[in-house]
Amino acid sequence: MSLDVPPRPPTPAPVDAPSRPGPMARLGTWTAVHRRWVYGIWAIIVVGFGLAAPAVFNSLAGAGWQADGTESVQVREITQEHFGGNSSAAIQVVIDSRSGPLSQEAIDGVVHRVGEITAADTRLNNRIIAPVPGTTISRDATTAIAIIGADASTDDMVKAVDDHKAELTALSTDRYDVFPTGSSALWSDFNAANHDAMIKAEMISWPITLAIMIVAFGSVVAAGLPLLLTLAGLVASAGGLVILNQITPISVWAMNFAMMFALALGIDYALFMVSRFRTAIATKNRGLPPADQNSHRIRHEAAAETMDTAGKAILLSGLTVLISLSAVLMVPAPAVRTMAIGIMLAVTFVLAASLTLLPAVMAGLGSRINAGSLPWAKGKHGASPLFGKWGSFLNRHPWVPAIVSLGILIALALPVFGLKVAMPSIAVVPDDAPVRQGYEVVAEQFGDGAPGMIAIVTTETTADEAAAIAAANPNIAAVMPPQAAADDSDWILIQAMPKADPSDEQTADALAQLRADLPRPALVGGAAAENVDLQDALNTWFPRVAVTILVLGFALLLIALRAPVIALLGTVVSLLSTAAAFGVAKLIFQDGHGSSLLAFEPQGFLNGWGPVFFFAMIFAIAMDYTVFLLATAKEHYEHHADPRQAQVDAMAHSGRIIFAAAAVMVAVFFTFALAEPLPPKEMGIILGVAVLLDAVLIRLVLLPAILRISGSRAWWSPGWLDRMLPEISFKH
Repeated sequence: MSLDVPPRPPTPAPVDAPSRPGPMARLGTWTAVHRRWVYGIWAIIVVGFGLAAPAVFNSLAGAGWQADGTESVQVREITQEHFGGNSSAAIQVVIDSRSGPLSQEAIDGVVHRVGEITAADTRLNNRIIAPVPGTTISRDATTAIAIIGADASTDDMVKAVDDHKAELTALSTDRYDVFPTGSSALWSDFNAANHDAMIKAEMISWPITLAIMIVAFGSVVAAGLPLLLTLAGLVASAGGLVILNQITPISVWAMNFAMMFALALGIDYALFMVSRFRTAIATKNRGLPPADQNSHRIRHEAAAETMDTAGKAILLSGLTVLISLSAVLMVPAPAVRTMAIGIMLAVTFVLAASLTLLPAVMAGLGSRINAGSLPWAKGKHGASPLFGKWGSFLNRHPWVPAIVSLGILIALALPVFGLKVAMPSIAVVPDDAPVRQGYEVVAEQFGDGAPGMIAIVTTETTADEAAAIAAANPNIAAVMPPQAAADDSDWILIQAMPKADPSDEQTADALAQLRADLPRPALVGGAAAENVDLQDALNTWFPRVAVTILVLGFALLLIALRAPVIALLGTVVSLLSTAAAFGVAKLIFQDGHGSSLLAFEPQGFLNGWGPVFFFAMIFAIAMDYTVFLLATAKEHYEHHADPRQAQVDAMAHSGRIIFAAAAVMVAVFFTFALAEPLPPKEMGIILGVAVLLDAVLIRLVLLPAILRISGSRAWWSPGWLDRMLPEISFKH
């Protein structure tokens, strides 16, 4: 049953008074006419930022995984200042005997050599805290822990481990092993493993991407343009991050995410632009004598038309992505915020290149953009007959495909209600990483909770009471003797060992109970507490971030399409694909389905930053496709005011592009499934599944069916809203 109502067709411009080109068309003409200026400006940008780009992985911050202003961060600052740097950022040097108890001479020798290695490093406290029997020497005396105090920020401490871990592990002999461990060492090895995985995945994804592009475009030149465009954006964003890091610490994860996301999104944008330009140039050359084809006028007009249609859609899509990611900035965690900043910077450069450099290059090439065409693709530009037929099928039979795709998405989304999240465990670090080897030795020799000691700081007057309360906690295995501050302050440090692993819920329960029971001014912290506080902040802010993204996404669609019904439906189906992706993530990474095939050890939960960050990224990608499809449908509806034909035309003109762009994104994201560390594997699979579900079930089935079912209502807008919204037209 159709819900068609009499359409309100757009008012056509008088034939004798053609409408003035819009700002996007004028930008397209300007870049085409002044393309040498555009080339020069982008050469300066790429070379200028490119000089800083090689330092991106070495200069960016390695930590920042904390919730600013929380109790655990206060404890770290107090212990670092008043207890010789013995904070959660300190480096624990584990000495593990291979045969029999360690002699005091051997322990003293290692401590002395550790002091020599770190003596000149101002980031480290110049006094090594030697192992103490009964606390940091195991009962059988086969394992001892020396502590290098922290005298710098967490980011600088991670870099200090980067600089010294090879020297520290080199202290191992045939009688004992030496492993640097602790929170700073964890992030050092974690970042190194993820960096290697990212580079390996990028090397695999680029040739796969090029192959897909050649098949999609049928032309070597046309296929190469998106990759060159994306490369320019990535180089500029890498250099930009290095420069920005001089102002405020930027997480190295910002570049990791930016590399992947900018590659996928840049190719997405270029596909849409190049495809539209090829159609425009072919249409304008049709019927002209060879001498008049590919003239400056033809190329300039094609660039203007491309920008006035595809360029508008790309600008709106880019704004949607930037708005979605900007919502993540509300989370008070430096690493999370700077990851969002990194992606936003990369998207900004890629978007700028798409709207200036790309039209200039296309105008310079003209019909030569089809050079190197493959035999089956020569002369085939514009509407896709295959996707046109699919659009016609959905036009005749919209209900069954819509119900089937909706049912699949709902079924996949249902597991999301059982999703658990937590900060990553030691399992995310490779087995042979020194920090994991040291961690496992400490857990085996001192107890499961020893790698995540809880730090309680209090005053002399409440120290005995605090120690007694901690000892009585059922989730605490042991309480260390109170330690007085190294300076003249009144602070006392009490360290308590949980019974469970730092990632276990039992440890979180112990922290919550201690904070409820301990007298003031006692504060509870430690590495495990910092993770719990960060997870609590992420859980608290996630609903606010999600609602902000949904509201802003809907508002942008409403402004772009001037149609509240389809803007709302487009937002809802994008949310549905996001929920389905998280449902699949729960089945794989929490429940472990397919873990042996994907070669990972399930943690029993999704990494804590996943909901906030992946929600923003998945929703941004989903809205990206929504803008492309609906902008194309709106363009054709503005031409003939026939909603059914607009739906068919939208599929014919954008279906192939959406399919090819999704194939590229899935290939890029799924290459990260080959990574050994869990976080990039998790990221790649979740984003890849999200794109696959969104492109196949929503953009190519559900949304076109909704357009058909809703008919003219999709494009209806009340008069009062029409008068409020800015005039945006996709008709050229």
